[in-house]
Amino acid sequence: MLIIGLLSVALMMLTQETSLGHDKLADLHDRVFQLIDSQDESKLGRFTPDPLRYAFSPKSRPHVGGMSAPLSGDAGQNVLFSVLNSSTVSSAPRCLYIHIPFCRVRCTYCNFFQYAASRERIDAYFSSLLLEIRLKAVSLWAQSAPFDAVYVGGGTPTDLSSSQIQQLGEVLRRSFPLKADCEITLEGRINRFDDDKFEAALAGGFNRFSFGIQSFNTQVRRAAKRLDDGDAALLRIQQLSKQQEAVIVIDLLYGLPHQTHDVWLDDLQAYQESGAHGVDLYQLLHLQGLPMQTLIEKGRLPEPANSHERAGMFAAGVRAMNACNDYRLSNNHWARTTKERSLYNSLAKGHAEILPLGAGGGGNVGGIQWMQHRDIKHYQDDVLKQRIPTGMMSRQPSHVKAFGLLKSGFDRGVFSALALDGHDGEGITRFDALLPLFNEWQRRDLVNVDENSMTVTLTLAGQFWAVTLAQIVLDVLQPSMEMPKVA
Repeated sequence: MLIIGLLSVALMMLTQETSLGHDKLADLHDRVFQLIDSQDESKLGRFTPDPLRYAFSPKSRPHVGGMSAPLSGDAGQNVLFSVLNSSTVSSAPRCLYIHIPFCRVRCTYCNFFQYAASRERIDAYFSSLLLEIRLKAVSLWAQSAPFDAVYVGGGTPTDLSSSQIQQLGEVLRRSFPLKADCEITLEGRINRFDDDKFEAALAGGFNRFSFGIQSFNTQVRRAAKRLDDGDAALLRIQQLSKQQEAVIVIDLLYGLPHQTHDVWLDDLQAYQESGAHGVDLYQLLHLQGLPMQTLIEKGRLPEPANSHERAGMFAAGVRAMNACNDYRLSNNHWARTTKERSLYNSLAKGHAEILPLGAGGGGNVGGIQWMQHRDIKHYQDDVLKQRIPTGMMSRQPSHVKAFGLLKSGFDRGVFSALALDGHDGEGITRFDALLPLFNEWQRRDLVNVDENSMTVTLTLAGQFWAVTLAQIVLDVLQPSMEMPKVA
């Protein structure tokens, strides 16, 4: 059964932050009925006996997006410096994200690749990263409240040396106030992640490791340019999981070339045999312009699974996890034990404030969101000048926290009216205005609506299309919300 958490705070937040008058709610009501009258299948979904596969056109985005207003130049730097040097404490959870933008090999499906790993390049970058940590850690904002979770991602953070991994963990723990149960994750691959690196990471304070296995099938792995055979990957995860010093989780990707439905079932079985404490099941998306697409076009790789086939793989994944009694933390993540919380991922999809560090890192603090320079030279130059190395920056809308909780609700499989509550003085709520849309989705077997508790729970098909459904709700709501001002 899908683990859910009702979003009882989110609509109250919307009421407090951006209360709507009668006219705006009436406008929202009218837009919903216009949408229904239009019978726009891209918003309502198709009537089909198989909504899991055919309710919408193939999913094109992995995450839900919202609106923001760009900031640039010195004005943006001044705003961000002001935010980081404020001791104002938000009630939102807070996280650290540290980006290591190096990989020894580019996976053929990956659009995150930035730089090929070399020892000289990594060493120079690591020095700049330590300097940025020192500069940001002394800010009033950073010291004003403890952090719930830390995530070191990439790239391939495990391409750092053993001493660098340990030093990074120690510096983060020494520099920032962390909660006693803070989740500290190191992302990477099992290739060359030997016992020396594992022990160094444990000594540095890392208590969770996330490995991008993607598949245990050697042919599938080779096509994706994953290093090591499937048997070697399985053995290493088994070795790490048995030690029990930290949480071990893996990513599995479905829809890859050579990955038939039967191969996917074998991957799910291998996860059970691995002893890993948790798993993320993701579908293959966005091949445009990537090496895998080029190889497919040249006939060197077979076509990957289409959207309908991936939907079947998703359903098989849900059945397999239910059969082994793993408990569900979100639409895509399962845990074998309570030690696995997937805390950073769940907070980042909600309304957490995230302080980014490193080239290509992204986050948000005090209503300002930014992506740091992806270009290492620009990043290093800004750090040396004690500037915040921002590549893109924008101001979030005042209701961003509530929208974050709405997105989190869809990710967990339930959407609460209390996440929408804003009334016109006559008892009319956003839930009331949106109810006709939810009922249309219920007619298409995408959701179940409970008008007594005012909740919308996603069906299996709705879980597969959760990002699509969440984006539709946000798109319908946004015209009635206050836009952030451009600085």
